[in-house]
Amino acid sequence: MPQQKADYADDTEIDETLDQPADDATVEETVANLEERGFDVIVVDDADEALDAVRSQIPAGASVMNGHSTTLEEIGFDDLLSEGDHEWESLPDQIWSIDDDAERQTARRESQTADYFLGGINAIAQTGELVAADLSGSRVGAYPFAAGNVAIVTGTNKIVPTLDDALDRLESVAYPLENERAQEAYGVESAVAKQLIYRRETEEGRTTVVLVREQLGY
Repeated sequence: MPQQKADYADDTEIDETLDQPADDATVEETVANLEERGFDVIVVDDADEALDAVRSQIPAGASVMNGHSTTLEEIGFDDLLSEGDHEWESLPDQIWSIDDDAERQTARRESQTADYFLGGINAIAQTGELVAADLSGSRVGAYPFAAGNVAIVTGTNKIVPTLDDALDRLESVAYPLENERAQEAYGVESAVAKQLIYRRETEEGRTTVVLVREQLGY
């Protein structure tokens, strides 16, 4: 059975003041600042609309890879990609069909250059910066340059006032939840090992932020 956020979130202490859905004025200002920094932004009301928005971004025939994201799971994208109700090339299906560990790791690295790479983010500063971190870097490695296009799906609960607050949210909300998930799923602790501050997108049209007016992910 797939892991659910409820399986581990209830056992985790987080700073709940940094995990509240943003009001309309905050969303509006955040969108303006993201767009000023070169990100395309789509604002939707719920998970179903988010999935529709993501589907509309990816053309038939494109190679698609996703980094682990609770938000993508919650909107149904992981199920969509694995079940095959699309006309894309699903790189995760190819990767996890490889038996040899070394070959699979090579394929994972090569998947960073997918036509479309999808994932989440751990915090958004109202001033327009995005913050994310991984243990391995398998998600944040694609965001800055490697992937042809990037779609980041996030709830408005990840919007905080400043970049300092975004870094605080990474440590006090996202990390505790991911650490608990990793222990439940893999029996090992996680770590904020490889961190990205995405201050600006310099390639027009490359990175789209789908901002959902719901409390999603972490």
